[in-house]
This record gives sequence, structure tokens and C-alpha cells, in this order.
Amino acid sequence: MGCLGNILWFLLGGMWQGLAWCLAGALWCITVVGIPIGLQCFKFAGLSFFPFGKEVVYGGGAASLLLNLVWLLVSGIPLALAAALNGLLLCVTVLGIPFGLQCFKLAKLALMPFGASVR
Repeated sequence: MGCLGNILWFLLGGMWQGLAWCLAGALWCITVVGIPIGLQCFKFAGLSFFPFGKEVVYGGGAASLLLNLVWLLVSGIPLALAAALNGLLLCVTVLGIPFGLQCFKLAKLALMPFGASVR
């Protein structure tokens, strides 16, 4: 299911979510201070393009908390809302439920990307 799910995901909406993460990363990389945040965005863009078969593990410390707060105020809310809305729309049909669940995973990641790692 992982390979087929990733192909269908990419063609039916994952491309747009991944491009949104790439855009956020490019905007963060404009400043020297924002480069670490931008690099994190590019890492999670790969997850947004192909999320099936991957798991997000959360952790981190005080630095992650501070970066998550700055991220949430500047970029996190629009990305999380877009992913959650997409997930709700996909969960309307039975066939869309696995794809909707991936959207909810990405929405949670959009709210707290720092301290998270992808396995």
C-alpha cells in the first residue's frame, strides 16, 4: 500500500502540500537567521510529498519549544489549516480516509515541526 498510496497521494493533492512547505522554506531562507527553520521546512516537504510508510516522532527541549512558538505565529497556522481542511474533505469518502489521516498527520506536524523527526 505504501508505494501505491504515495503515488496516488502525490497526484491527488500531496504535490500542493509539499510545494507549500517548499514555499515556506524558501521564504524562511531569505534571512540568515531563518535558514535553520527553512531547512526544516524542506525536510518536511519530502514527507509531505510522500507520507505513506513514514512516522513522525516528537521530542525536543526548550529550544524546540521556542522555535515552535515563532514558527506557529509566522507560518504554522496557515499550513496546519490547509492540511486539516484538506483532510476533512478527503475523509468525506471511504476511499479518501487513509489520505485524510495523512493530512491530519501533516497538520499536526505543521503546528510543531521542531523537535520532530521522520522515521
